[in-house]
Amino acid sequence: MDGFHVTIRTSASPLSGTYGRVWISLIGTLSESPPVRVEHCLLPGSAYTVVIKSKEEVGIVVLLKLRLEAQPGFPDLDWHCGDVQVRRSSEDPEVEVFPCHKWIRTADGNVELRNAKVCLKNKETLAILTNHRERDLQQKQQFIKWGKFVEGGPHCVDTSSVTSLGPNFSYMRQRPVYNVHYIKGFMERRTSWSLQELETFFLFNGRENTIAKYVQAHWQEDAFFGYQCLNGCNPLYIRRIHNLPSKLSVTSEMVRPFLPRDSSLEKEMERGHVYLLDYEVLDQLPANTVNDKKTYLAAPLCLLHYNRQGELKPIAIQLQQAPGPQNPVFLPSDSAPDWLLAKMWVRNSDFQVHQLLSHFLRTHLIGEVCCTATLRQLPEIHPLHQLLMPHIRSTLQINIQARVTLLATKGVFDKSVACGLETIPLLLARGTQRLRYSSMCVPDDIRVRGLDALPICYYAKDALRVWDALHRFVAGWIRLYYFDDKDVQQDCELQNWIREIFTEGFLGLSHIGVPQSFQTAAEMCKFVTMVIFSCSALHAAVNFSQLDYNIWIPNSPAAMSRPPSQTKGSVSEEDIFSFLPEVNSSCHVLSVLSLLSQPAIDFVPLCHYNEWYFSSGATVKLVEEVQRELKMIAKDIADRNSQLELPYPYLSPDHIENSVTI
Repeated sequence: MDGFHVTIRTSASPLSGTYGRVWISLIGTLSESPPVRVEHCLLPGSAYTVVIKSKEEVGIVVLLKLRLEAQPGFPDLDWHCGDVQVRRSSEDPEVEVFPCHKWIRTADGNVELRNAKVCLKNKETLAILTNHRERDLQQKQQFIKWGKFVEGGPHCVDTSSVTSLGPNFSYMRQRPVYNVHYIKGFMERRTSWSLQELETFFLFNGRENTIAKYVQAHWQEDAFFGYQCLNGCNPLYIRRIHNLPSKLSVTSEMVRPFLPRDSSLEKEMERGHVYLLDYEVLDQLPANTVNDKKTYLAAPLCLLHYNRQGELKPIAIQLQQAPGPQNPVFLPSDSAPDWLLAKMWVRNSDFQVHQLLSHFLRTHLIGEVCCTATLRQLPEIHPLHQLLMPHIRSTLQINIQARVTLLATKGVFDKSVACGLETIPLLLARGTQRLRYSSMCVPDDIRVRGLDALPICYYAKDALRVWDALHRFVAGWIRLYYFDDKDVQQDCELQNWIREIFTEGFLGLSHIGVPQSFQTAAEMCKFVTMVIFSCSALHAAVNFSQLDYNIWIPNSPAAMSRPPSQTKGSVSEEDIFSFLPEVNSSCHVLSVLSLLSQPAIDFVPLCHYNEWYFSSGATVKLVEEVQRELKMIAKDIADRNSQLELPYPYLSPDHIENSVTI
């Protein structure tokens, strides 16, 4: 025997190489070979072969051990290893591949690689491999620990530094350059807006944005107000009701003029034509101080009616939760300033819950919870680890950056948003308590909120089609590795994973409805689909349209400078703009939204994968099938949108990124 022929391949990207030297040894079923030093510079795209001989019989090689060593006089650069290929001799045609595809540092010490065969723990046939996966998770659990961002909210990864995550969880996204030079010129302007200034500002910033131009032209119209609730950047709050909540002081007589002549409020509710926006989650929360001036929060209830013309229109707005003489119900028949201002209060409340609950909690934090649990409980060889990581890996870096910038002292919420640093923990805790698993699963959510009954709810139609495509893809993936429900039940790593998500992410709150264990493959499939949808399609829907709906500031003010009206007839048309946030704080918000709303140049579309394991074996067919289905959905949506005058939701697969982005 002339020894094992071992080829070490460095990834091809320009910065993948290192000046260091690599030591490599083979771990077999019988013994471990002595380490051999690779006497080559590991250049990007290079492949170097070494021969490893051992005095003792190694047996079948099941693991490789790599160690990067710095060279005196040379920089200590990280190395991105592609894979290592092993042949038992120079004549052996069979090659065993040990994938790596990650950065290795000198500080990592010994890094062990195993072959590419995906395997559940209870299907392992060798004790050495079972011990390896257990040891790997123990090391990960020492490195990745749970922390707490806010009391009563989902737990997060316990670090405030992206650097501490290491190079395998740090990314540089290539983003288009959005010209915020004009906006930044207003950052020191602590004055109120006038209508003329708003229009001039919009002319320079929104004139090339088709959706924003539509918003500016139609923001005062009741039909467009209702349309935004269904298809704008926060389609998650509106729901159908069949009975009025007792806290809403609306009578049938009040709203009779806004309903069909031959009907009544009771009949319309019975027919399923009445909807509600309820922002009780904001009730009694403290409002921020912006520019040394107090801002104000409302907690409105807004009643909407789906009429025979196919429009969803608001018909009553109560600005606070507790009914009373100083909390009037505003109606479309009130004075134009009163009614417009009431709708602006609703939009202001929607801004708060959209940013912190629909966007940050429902996509970013849920993704981080699942990513942290995946790293701690599922080894890289686990099929679910491989399926999920492309969709959730980015959440750690993005959320760490958000917590130390946007959500920190002197960040945009502290300086410019009504929900400031005192309010954020309270709102996130309330939002967590009000989470329901059914609301996170599209088919259940659409049915429960009655959106399937609204032909103009394009979000519901598009979300359901994307969910169904993802669900079929996930079900196919699961069938490759779990042959029946018993396999699911006996996968201890999987059960530890969902249990940790339940306890750390959802705080052990059983009323939320998130599973604590999986008894069937169907339960597992539903939950995994929810995770992927939340971090891709839902994130696209609530993130990428932010600037479109916010750049015309009166449509979605981030703060209100005067308190909610306690009587009717107290504001004039000239007063309306005095409620808006001041110029500098408005522009601070818009400069951030300009960044958040831009898809990356290196955008990876939904279910397109760069990971090696998606390009071989049975997974190839699954990926091709879901890509074909998503392409068909994208075409159908594009055809429909081309016929719409109104803006449409960002749920075409062409616009959905594979994971959460900033």
